[in-house]
Amino acid sequence: MTACHTTPPGAGDCCIGIEIGGTKLQLVVGTSAGRIVERRRFAVDRDGGAAGIRAQIANALPELMQSGRPGAVGVGYGGPVDHRTGTIVKSYHVAGWNGFPLGAWLAEIAGVPVFVENDANVAALGEAIHGAGRGLNPVFYITLGSGVGGGLVADGSIYHGFPPGEAEIGHLRLDRTGRTPEECCSGWSVDRSIRAAVAAAPDSPLAALVAAGPGPEARHLAPALAAGDPVAQGVLDAAAENIALTLSHVVHLFHPEAIVIGGGLSLLGEPLRAAVAGQLTRFVMDAFQPGPRVALAALREDAVPVGAVTLAARRLRES
Repeated sequence: MTACHTTPPGAGDCCIGIEIGGTKLQLVVGTSAGRIVERRRFAVDRDGGAAGIRAQIANALPELMQSGRPGAVGVGYGGPVDHRTGTIVKSYHVAGWNGFPLGAWLAEIAGVPVFVENDANVAALGEAIHGAGRGLNPVFYITLGSGVGGGLVADGSIYHGFPPGEAEIGHLRLDRTGRTPEECCSGWSVDRSIRAAVAAAPDSPLAALVAAGPGPEARHLAPALAAGDPVAQGVLDAAAENIALTLSHVVHLFHPEAIVIGGGLSLLGEPLRAAVAGQLTRFVMDAFQPGPRVALAALREDAVPVGAVTLAARRLRES
């Protein structure tokens, strides 16, 4: 482990970043330059609820607080939060978080200032400052994982609407039936599409991969695409069209210079990025063509923890 001893205690160079998601929990020690120097990663047991996640944090955090004299804690939480108070507004994935004073609870354990944000917000900050959006402005980040979230960074700062409003792109209504991006762009929705596709084409390479290693099915898309499977390509194209339609609203409202795609589904890589970029032009009005740069998250699965560390270091220096 490399300790963060390059600055005096409390100077804000070394901070803790915490990612609380629907499938994983990460606690890291990192620097304001975006470098992670120590990490603890856990799978989320949804049956254990929020109490189980809090127990994991309570066990891991005190040890990390001994590493490098961290000056603050930043948190990216997977759902709506009140960033002013550090309170969780609502959880859509794990029971037991609604109304929980996460910031105050963590401050008791850590003994340093704690700053809580939506996870897509801190991922957007991480990518804008240290990742694929570096040097571009504004930057919009969309995460495609167990849910669909979004974050907007303008002039180097996270955009906040009227509390508890955030860039909750996953809950846009895409038509009058109430269909949302989470229902057609999330990891679990792609899993569902793959199951339907292989049932209709049981002799396809994608079907063979799914049969050999069931669930989550989306992990089989990349090798099936590499094999030139038209069934896999059809699943990807359908998902990309829905993602592009969703992002077209962002383009028309906020005009980002870059859109960064993150989350587990982004690990499909260039095939997903190219498909979304190609479809996006269909939904953007002529005056705004060719539209923003579309990029994959450079920080990959570290976008949230790096962003959380960056948030904590910045807020500490501002206080």
